[in-house]
Amino acid sequence: MNVGIEDLHVAYAGRNVVAGVHLMAAAGEIAGLVGPNGSGKSTVLRTVYRHLRPAAGRVLLAGADIRTLTPGQTARHVAALPQERGSDFELTVREVVAMGRTPYKRAFAGEDRDDRETVARSLAAVGMAGQDARRFAALSGGERQRVLLARAFAQDPDVLVLDEPTNHLDVRHQVELLALLRAQRRTTLISLHDLNAAASLCDRLHVLHGGRVVASGAPRAVLTPELLAEVFGVRAAVTEHPLTGDPLIAFDHRRLPPSSPASGAGPDGEG
Repeated sequence: MNVGIEDLHVAYAGRNVVAGVHLMAAAGEIAGLVGPNGSGKSTVLRTVYRHLRPAAGRVLLAGADIRTLTPGQTARHVAALPQERGSDFELTVREVVAMGRTPYKRAFAGEDRDDRETVARSLAAVGMAGQDARRFAALSGGERQRVLLARAFAQDPDVLVLDEPTNHLDVRHQVELLALLRAQRRTTLISLHDLNAAASLCDRLHVLHGGRVVASGAPRAVLTPELLAEVFGVRAAVTEHPLTGDPLIAFDHRRLPPSSPASGAGPDGEG
């Protein structure tokens, strides 16, 4: 299922945070949103999973305006892993992941075999098989992250919306997560701060700056030293990864480019 965002505007306290954003993810494509803090990445993603209503513009799923769908219909198509994640669930790991099956259940309906198999498969996919009975609140940050991702997988969506999913994950689990997302080949919108991870994972990148898309395209075409200096305020060289052949960004940690723009957080602290 393809996703299109047309002329999106979102305002906080009378100030435009996202202004005229156009971007897309083709069916089965992993589209990354990158940009400095406050550029509007999380705000754009929140409109896709309907946490925010835009002031203007549309989010389209396979050409249909998402606002014409009921919340239940949306939940069958779109699963989200937002940045703000609950840590006080008095539930087991299995119960949290089983919440992903809710869009497919009638009121008061119990689990069936398909639900149980989907939950087990989702936990195994994120490396949490056998952890069903643990309390969610007792997990580490990285474990919670993986359980919530399993809940999104259990939803069996056409579209995944992931806001900084590698946060709290150690290096091994970051690599495993990126490999898992690549193997799924499910339409995915993902925001990432790690530009090298974005270059490795994404088929297409949309670079946001000041609430607007300033560049879109394949990672190799988008992540140039000139763009990195202008948008991120860093001095960098872009080479080829010796193992994968992906673009590899080497940052100069000793000095910034001339007239480097200051980077600040947006009104909600989003990235």
